[in-house]
Amino acid sequence: MISRLFDGGTIWTGAGRSTSDALLVHDGRIVAVGQEARAGAARLRRADAASVETVDLEGGFLMPSFGDGHAHPLFGGLEAAGPAVRGCASVDEIVAEVRRWAEANPDAQWILGASYDGSLAEGGLFDAHWLDEAVADRPVVLRAWDYHTVWCNTRALDLAGIDATTPEPPLGEIPRRADGSPLGTLREWGAVELVTAAAPPRPVEHRIAALRRAGDYYAERGVTWVQDAWVEPDDVDAYVEAARRGELPMRVNLALYADPRHLADQLPAMAAARRRVAELASPLLTANTVKFFADGVVENETGALLEPYCTAGHHHGMSVWGSHELEDAVRAVDAAGFQVHVHAIGDAAVRQALDAIERAIDANGPRDRRPVIAHAQLVDDADLPRFAQLGIIANMQPLWAQQDALMTVLTVPRLGRERSDRQYRMRSLAASGARIAFGSDWPVSSGAPLDGIAVAASRRTAEGEPAGGWTPDEIVAVEDALEWYSTSVAHQAYGDRAEVPWGRIAVGASADLVWLDRDPRREAPLDLPAIRVRATYLAGHRLHHHAG
Repeated sequence: MISRLFDGGTIWTGAGRSTSDALLVHDGRIVAVGQEARAGAARLRRADAASVETVDLEGGFLMPSFGDGHAHPLFGGLEAAGPAVRGCASVDEIVAEVRRWAEANPDAQWILGASYDGSLAEGGLFDAHWLDEAVADRPVVLRAWDYHTVWCNTRALDLAGIDATTPEPPLGEIPRRADGSPLGTLREWGAVELVTAAAPPRPVEHRIAALRRAGDYYAERGVTWVQDAWVEPDDVDAYVEAARRGELPMRVNLALYADPRHLADQLPAMAAARRRVAELASPLLTANTVKFFADGVVENETGALLEPYCTAGHHHGMSVWGSHELEDAVRAVDAAGFQVHVHAIGDAAVRQALDAIERAIDANGPRDRRPVIAHAQLVDDADLPRFAQLGIIANMQPLWAQQDALMTVLTVPRLGRERSDRQYRMRSLAASGARIAFGSDWPVSSGAPLDGIAVAASRRTAEGEPAGGWTPDEIVAVEDALEWYSTSVAHQAYGDRAEVPWGRIAVGASADLVWLDRDPRREAPLDLPAIRVRATYLAGHRLHHHAG
């Protein structure tokens, strides 16, 4: 059995933020730090000179591996199998890429892709006729970058039975032309499901291949644990089969999707899925969480706001659950021992989530529950201290805290300048005593932690705009951001309570590590994405290596 001595660089422990200069790993665990690591390696070499591999960090930086506290790895892996529309800069480019992919895949019955840029059409509204120019005889369904919106061609609408007589679905919207016919854009899952339900399910083998692609993507970026934040029954099958075969490429916790229309029937199935995963006894797979949506997204005007949208009269957005319905649902899920994970974008949704979790705590009594409110894009001043008071983890997406096209074209016009400048209050939440953990929401946005940390520590775009940072009072220190993307995510995941704890560098912990080619604490924030991930380790096993 090979042990590894890491030497010749800076070793950052995560929790406590102390540093050392050597680390010894044996049998997947950290067994010594600092001078004790070198002494331990010497003892092992005396017993067997070939038993210790020295990893020269070459002046680099070793730290606990990153985690992603809110993402969709299956979506990300599946996206790579369809038309490559993410990088397209215009509607014409998207149409051309769909046409190219369709011609290259003539046997594909449905053409499924993601993630197009919703800011490329006015109001985020895309016309089915544009896609008909690429493919008219087969259904085309593209997800927008937000995964709350799809764009379909006419054939897909026809197969889904969506026409001028189709009523507006609960929890969804069908934008229409002047004559009442569907335009081709569907918003939120009540509408999106009308077309996805008509598509054939993805085979388990396709889903497992997607997980392998997602694992490669994350390993290259130093990530070893991911919260899959939207898991349905077919997805559980894929995860269980991948783990059973030994093909699960990273640690994953499943957040089982709670549908407000069917939760009473879902809860027993959720408990059964949790038991099924637990019976595998895989150190890489858990199913301990239930995911709620409290609202949609601001860009669709479905994020739930305390004050109305600037562009829509008295419209306050969409609440997925009635207030008492969410309270009852969260209380039931919490009573069943699940971790609660709530998507809440608007300030009204955040308040509703806080209220529901508070009622569950009051009803079910104290325990180590670690509830999560994800995104928290807008938080009212009165609600800032409640995260710490209730022990709620704010899982935030730092990459979104910048004035990119999405922000300037879609978000700011809907919120107005004053309210827009109160978004993503990471530093304010931390100052209130709240626990912050970071996530990417990949493939909605980049899953590279260093991309997100660059924005958290600058509040600037990659081009450096604005010069002093947008809402500069919310800029956070790089070291805070590193902890929130590693040790804090492990806390969210209960990694610190695992049989072999992970998420920190300490004797006895799992050797879940990332080696960066230089110290990110010493770099200008905008230079952080250029730092190279030299290697990623999961329980001492090297998942990724980049030489030189």
